[in-house]
Amino acid sequence: MLKGIFVGGVIALGISPVYAANLVMDPSFEKPVVPDGGDVEFTVGQTFNGWTVVGDTNVAVVSGDQTSGGFTLPAKKGAQWLDLTGAFGNSATGVQQKLKTQPGATYSVTFYIGNTYNPGGELGVDSTVHVYVDGADAGIFTNSKKSGDTMVWQKFSTEFVAQKTKTTIAFVNGDPQTDNCNGLDAISVVLSTAP
Repeated sequence: MLKGIFVGGVIALGISPVYAANLVMDPSFEKPVVPDGGDVEFTVGQTFNGWTVVGDTNVAVVSGDQTSGGFTLPAKKGAQWLDLTGAFGNSATGVQQKLKTQPGATYSVTFYIGNTYNPGGELGVDSTVHVYVDGADAGIFTNSKKSGDTMVWQKFSTEFVAQKTKTTIAFVNGDPQTDNCNGLDAISVVLSTAP
């Protein structure tokens, strides 16, 4: 919704703040704070700062100054990011969060996927994330960018129409078991069209 503000004989248009509010709690996985260069693992069913781990095994909140196999692994935003492959098992595991929504409203989802290009190595060559809204498939997104020796981030987006006053959004690892790095960071869910 656009609102006009009269400024010096001109009407300035701006976007109403309600449309810009990110509904996601801890969108860049900044809590809990992990040790410099380290990570903290969470297994299925565990919760941390608004997120619940779902799927088969575990995920890891990672320090943005961590290195692995000769690669530096910086965060896209803030000081930390989430590795959907976790510390062991590397399977269809991820995180979900329940958001307050308006039935019939359209929401815009943006997020970044981090990738390392490590042919023949344990970090794989691309990173794939499955997005689910209330358990329904909302898209499969793959970052195939070559990274040199630093993880690279790519922005993705999708939309959904809320059906209820609470909507659960999930991000799940889609990498093969031989790929041990799949970054997720800077998630945003905002109202784009009111009902």
